[in-house]
Amino acid sequence: MINVQFFPSKRIAFYMARLFLVRSFAVLAALVLILMTLDLLGESGKILAKPGNGDAELWRYVSLRVPMLIARFLPFSVLLGTLITLAALNQHSEIIAMKAAGISAHQIIAPLIVASVGVAAISFAFNERIVTRSAAALGAWEAVEYGPVPPQSRVSSNVWVRNGEDLIVARQVSGTGESMLLRGITIYRRASGTLENIVKAESGRRVPGGWRLSEAGDFVVDEGRTIRAPVYLYRSELEPDQFSLARVDPDEQDFGRLSQSIADLEVAGRPTAALEANLWHKFSGPLSAVLMPLLAAIAAFGLARSGHLFLRAIAGMGLGFAYFVADNFAIAMGNYGAYPPSLAAWGPFALFLLVGETVLIRTEE
Repeated sequence: MINVQFFPSKRIAFYMARLFLVRSFAVLAALVLILMTLDLLGESGKILAKPGNGDAELWRYVSLRVPMLIARFLPFSVLLGTLITLAALNQHSEIIAMKAAGISAHQIIAPLIVASVGVAAISFAFNERIVTRSAAALGAWEAVEYGPVPPQSRVSSNVWVRNGEDLIVARQVSGTGESMLLRGITIYRRASGTLENIVKAESGRRVPGGWRLSEAGDFVVDEGRTIRAPVYLYRSELEPDQFSLARVDPDEQDFGRLSQSIADLEVAGRPTAALEANLWHKFSGPLSAVLMPLLAAIAAFGLARSGHLFLRAIAGMGLGFAYFVADNFAIAMGNYGAYPPSLAAWGPFALFLLVGETVLIRTEE
């Protein structure tokens, strides 16, 4: 008699979900520990090179970087956790016992899929509340080369703005509106396509008629000399909003704030397709954890003693890696405008959902 319930039984469902979650988070912890160690080895020299930095700053870097590593490698950890769980169940003939009891392949992986839905929900909340703030804080800290970060809100780094023929680069932009503060400013002043002056200043603020730059140096290209001035007035109608909208990093903004940034860019007549793809990827990215049990389910079935278990596990891993490659490719195409935002965000998810379901049905059902 075939069991037509969604779950095989409560006991089996809890047993499999527990194995899946424990192994997935154990793999995640191991990956984050190894990758964080390697990352810290590469960055510790830059952090400690700044006068006044010490162990506290190293731990601060770790606290900001770890959430980003967790967000990036959580779906991959779910894939490996699923493979380890299902391969072990197959190796110990537990899968065979379940199928002998009339439990279908979909029922066997159903507890893992439900558990992965919970993982996806936690991942989304974690990304929105923690990862975006960590990315913004780390970006602002890196912009000042791991030195003191100004207390202003909405700090952006390496912002480029075009004003007529002039190009303006600000190493750091903090604050909004008339209270905006620019740091590390370089202005390339051009006329008829020819570079005439390069103005560099420590900081700048908006004043009536332009921008007031402090500790400036004006390099005159034709004369080959630099004119120093404690105060330099860059006369321009350049608005602070142009700096706010010049660099919108979707990794540093949550769904609500990114939606508002997209709306502001649309009002300003700026292209938003790349940001819209990243906006919807904030949902499809965490949901990729739901696909992993389906893609890795091929490792659960087939006789372990036939010697094909390892090959099945490799095939499941290959499907998972193929999804990550396709997802990154689609987002890249969305950023270049080659794919519509909805296709870039949801296309790989829908494609591999069909692939995983087809493989499961044709091999086991």
